[in-house]
Amino acid sequence: MKLNIAVLAGDGIGPEVIDQAVKVADAIATKFKHEINWKPALTGAAAIDAVGEPYPDETHEICVASDAVLFGAIGHPRFDNDPSAKVRPEQGLLKMRKKLGLFANVRPTFTFPSLLDKSPLKRERIEGTDLVFLRELTGGIYFGEKGRRDAGETAFDNCVYTRAEVTRLAKKGFELAMTRSKKLCCVDKANVLETSRLWRETVQAMEKDYPEVTVSYEFVDAVAMRLVQWPNSYDVLITENLFGDILTDEASVISGSMGLMPSASLGKSIGLFEPIHGSYPQATGLNIANPMATVLSAAMMFENFGLQQEGQAIRNAVNTALDKGIVTEDLADGGTAYGTKEVGDWLAANV
Repeated sequence: MKLNIAVLAGDGIGPEVIDQAVKVADAIATKFKHEINWKPALTGAAAIDAVGEPYPDETHEICVASDAVLFGAIGHPRFDNDPSAKVRPEQGLLKMRKKLGLFANVRPTFTFPSLLDKSPLKRERIEGTDLVFLRELTGGIYFGEKGRRDAGETAFDNCVYTRAEVTRLAKKGFELAMTRSKKLCCVDKANVLETSRLWRETVQAMEKDYPEVTVSYEFVDAVAMRLVQWPNSYDVLITENLFGDILTDEASVISGSMGLMPSASLGKSIGLFEPIHGSYPQATGLNIANPMATVLSAAMMFENFGLQQEGQAIRNAVNTALDKGIVTEDLADGGTAYGTKEVGDWLAANV
């Protein structure tokens, strides 16, 4: 298969972890006789520095002309520490999701047998956890009208959803549940929020189309509690943008490190694949960042193309590295810590 992949390394550790994912993907391409044409493009703070815009038109054109996007991370402290900044790296990510129609963020959470005791949660609570969040990405409070009034003393952010936005996300959730344990949880705050009541009634109306799927409805605060008590009671969870943002970061600690969790953002055509962690600017250039989440995001990318063997080969390499202790300092636990590049080299060689 011939693949054109846009590479948006971004900021901070983004370029370092992306380099390792590209290295491993190239090894997969060689092994399985594929051809990958990598198409680099600017985004985030790097793009602001270069052209004054966090998601330039040229980057968008490269993404649209590609089969998928492999994305690193964006963000820089100089923007985080300046509340008055008019242009921010994160605006590029929101703009990219909107323009590419990436409305469904797929975030799996699973455990690695060799790391069960590295999680802050007890082994008996997390063993066997294998759940997936589908977070709506292009609606809700992040995209609603926002501003200040009363001479800046009052701020507002409006949360708005349409039934169509809920339906297309829920459809993906039902379809995913059908391929797994046929359990779906709709996460909302329907006792308080009108948007949540729209979510709940829309999903309830869709149940008849998927009679084999058992659907539950839970408030977001209850899910936040149960995620750290009984995470393996969940399978597929669907939720709105803000709730999903918070809950998926909470769920990431189950595995033992945010540096291990991949994700995908999907729409009608092109998919974007990225680690769930941020740009970690403190580690930039130190060769200490964990590249495994980005490498596993590349595995999800191959699987999205229907290349299941290729994806599994990457997962096997990651599991073997974890078993053998070929890990960066976040997982070394006092033992030998390997560098970002060295872990990438080992994974590529193992493939």
